[in-house]
Amino acid sequence: MNRDRRITKEELKVAVNEAYIKFKRNEEGRNACYIPYLANVNRELFGIAVCLPNGEIITAGDSNYRFGIESISKVATAILVLKEYGTETLLDMIGADATGMPFNSILAILLENEHPSTPLVNAGAISAASMVRPVGNSRGKWEAIRENIAELCAGELPLIEELYKSESVSNHSNRAIAWLLKSYDRIYDEPEMSLDLYTRQCSLGVTTKELSIMAATIACGGYNPVTKKELFSRRIAERTTSLIASVGFYERTGDWMYSAGIPAKSGVGGGILGILPGAFGIAAFSPPIDNAGNSVRAQLAIRHIMEQLNLHIFSGERALIVEDEKN
Repeated sequence: MNRDRRITKEELKVAVNEAYIKFKRNEEGRNACYIPYLANVNRELFGIAVCLPNGEIITAGDSNYRFGIESISKVATAILVLKEYGTETLLDMIGADATGMPFNSILAILLENEHPSTPLVNAGAISAASMVRPVGNSRGKWEAIRENIAELCAGELPLIEELYKSESVSNHSNRAIAWLLKSYDRIYDEPEMSLDLYTRQCSLGVTTKELSIMAATIACGGYNPVTKKELFSRRIAERTTSLIASVGFYERTGDWMYSAGIPAKSGVGGGILGILPGAFGIAAFSPPIDNAGNSVRAQLAIRHIMEQLNLHIFSGERALIVEDEKN
């Protein structure tokens, strides 16, 4: 039988601040040096944000610093494609299966019988960008992608031009993936256009607070708690959360779910977005990443918060955030 676990906002604030203080001096990991722009971001930056169902946001550290959203943008475009095509069509055209391999693996496409596997790895994300409507219209597609992310984050995300240029000259592996998908009829628009759209969406600048709002929108079943708008269905929220739970940390996803107990998606820019359905959306950011592409400090912070509050998505308890212990 499911039980309610009541967490006060004060307890949550304490856990967030503890996590920030405990890990802000951590020196593990290194910036994503293979993308020149990311290599030069200040490695000392560290922010945490938790967005509640009432729209209140609890923060610590550099939560307003704008950084490259990178692979977390895959979540937003997956939601857009789910809205445009439906859950079953996405399963057929891309898939929802974890690869157990690095995010840019070409071998994974071959092992999955010429299938992109999931929209949350590079191959599936490029395929998803190709599906965005209107097909054949680069400007229209980009407007749809940006508008969707803006709605999810409750604010316009600017394109970081320097990051976009940096990514465009170093994305040789992704270019190979796009054309391999074309040869297998698993890309649904012009390959170079689709790759460029994917590269641009990864180059949008986002804050930790904005990521927490996106996470909370998914946690609230498609309802953005800040703008008070219904953006997508609960069914899409469920499917998106399941995609994140299965492959959000790539080959480290199983370890993460076992230890932290919260579906989360990472980006090599240093951001992590986490979803505790019905309770809150959480995000953390710090540039140094491990060898799987996941921010070291952000992982430590989110895991600490979950452990301190004794939360785990598979615990059988439903987390409820309350004003104080008397409520």
